[in-house]
Amino acid sequence: AFAGGHSKDIVDTAVDAGTFTTLVAAVQAAGLVETLKGDGPFTVFAPTDDAFAALPKGTVEGLLADIPALTKVLTYHVVPGKVMSTDLSNNMMATTVEGSDVTIMTEGGVTVDGANVVAADIEASNGVIHVIDAVILPGM
Repeated sequence: AFAGGHSKDIVDTAVDAGTFTTLVAAVQAAGLVETLKGDGPFTVFAPTDDAFAALPKGTVEGLLADIPALTKVLTYHVVPGKVMSTDLSNNMMATTVEGSDVTIMTEGGVTVDGANVVAADIEASNGVIHVIDAVILPGM
């Protein structure tokens, strides 16, 4: 699903995967495409479409209508630098682009703020994507 490997940036890698249409639409709505196509490197904890669908009804629509809140949520899924799964340790705090910390746990599988990492270390030209099964929300 992730053809081309390192030649594509984070956004194009997510588009090609086909399971991140909501995330890509949200990134476009928030005007973050250029940022995530930038030099980076960035680490993106990318929720799948199923993860967005699992949010309470109306949440996604509400965020798409509130760009500052949407931007806050999206940037909470991005950590500066290229953080591979081998760089993670249990009970590790990582500061997001949004400014808050996420808690990473590695016992019995890797989690980020309680969301499970279901696919790790998908490398892009400007960083890495870790796929998560839930949308994580900063303390709004």
